[in-house]
Amino acid sequence: MLLLSALISGFGLGSMYGLMALGFYMTYAVSGTVNFAQGSSMMLGAVLCFTFAQTLGWPMWLAVLLALALCAAYGMLVEVLAVRPFARQGSNAWLMSTVALGIVLDNLVLHTFGKEPRSLPSPLALSSIEVGGVGLGVYPLHLLIPAIGLALAALLHTVSRRTRWGTALLAVVQNRDAARLMGIPITRAISAAFALSTLLAGVAGVLIAPLFNVNADMGTLFGLKAFAVAILGGITSAWGVMIAGLLFGIAEALITATLGSGYTQIITFALVIAVLAIRPNGLFGRAQVKKV
Repeated sequence: MLLLSALISGFGLGSMYGLMALGFYMTYAVSGTVNFAQGSSMMLGAVLCFTFAQTLGWPMWLAVLLALALCAAYGMLVEVLAVRPFARQGSNAWLMSTVALGIVLDNLVLHTFGKEPRSLPSPLALSSIEVGGVGLGVYPLHLLIPAIGLALAALLHTVSRRTRWGTALLAVVQNRDAARLMGIPITRAISAAFALSTLLAGVAGVLIAPLFNVNADMGTLFGLKAFAVAILGGITSAWGVMIAGLLFGIAEALITATLGSGYTQIITFALVIAVLAIRPNGLFGRAQVKKV
C-alpha cells in the first residue's frame, strides 16, 4: 500500500512539474529564452486563487479563471519588461532580469498576502482514496492533476500541429526572418508564448494549492525542479518534458517513501546529473544542427 500511495502521489506531483516544464518549452521553442521565475508564476496562480475564493468569497470557478487570466497577463509583462529589451540587443541579461522580476513578485506577495501559510480547501482533497477499506493517504486530486496535465500536453501538441496559430509559432521557431516576411507577427507570437507559459504554471499552482500550504515562497523549489525536468526531458520536446516530469515526480515520491525525505533532493538531483552526463540533450532532446 505504501508503494501504491507513493506512485499515485508521485504521478500527481510529476504532472505538476511537467506542466511547469511545458512553460519552459514554449518560450524556449519560440524565442530561445525562458522565464527563470516560472516558480513565481506558479505561486501567483495559487495566491490569486486563494485570495479570490477565500478572502473575497467568489465562486471557485470564477476565482480560477480570473487567477489564470492574470497569470497569463503577468507572462506578457515578463516578456515586455525582462526579456524583450535584452533579446533585441542580443544580450543574455534576460537570464538575470527574469530572476530579478520573480524576486520582486515574491516580495510583493509577501508584503501584501503575508508570510503565514494558508490552506485552500477543496472537496477533492478532503478524504483520501481507500482500497479495501484501507486509506492510501492520497486524494482524488492526485489523480485529477495528471489527467489535466496530460490533456493540456495533448492539446498543446494538437494546437501546434493542426492550427494556423500553431503553424505560425513553428514557423517562428524554424526561421524567424522568413516568418516575418510571411507576415507573421513575431513580437505577438513571442508574447503569446510567454502568456501560455505562465498560464501553465498558474494551472499547476491552482491544482497543487489544496495539497500544499499557499505562501509567497512556495514556488521557489518547484520552479527549480521544473527547470531540471525541462532539461532532463529535452527542452525542445513537449512530450519529453512532460514524461520527464512524471518520472521525476515518481522517483521523488518513491525515494521519500522508502528512504525518507532527507534523501529525496540528494538522490533525485544526483540522478538528473547522471542522466545528463550520459545524454546531454536530455532523454528526448536532439542536438541542434547549425548550418555554416
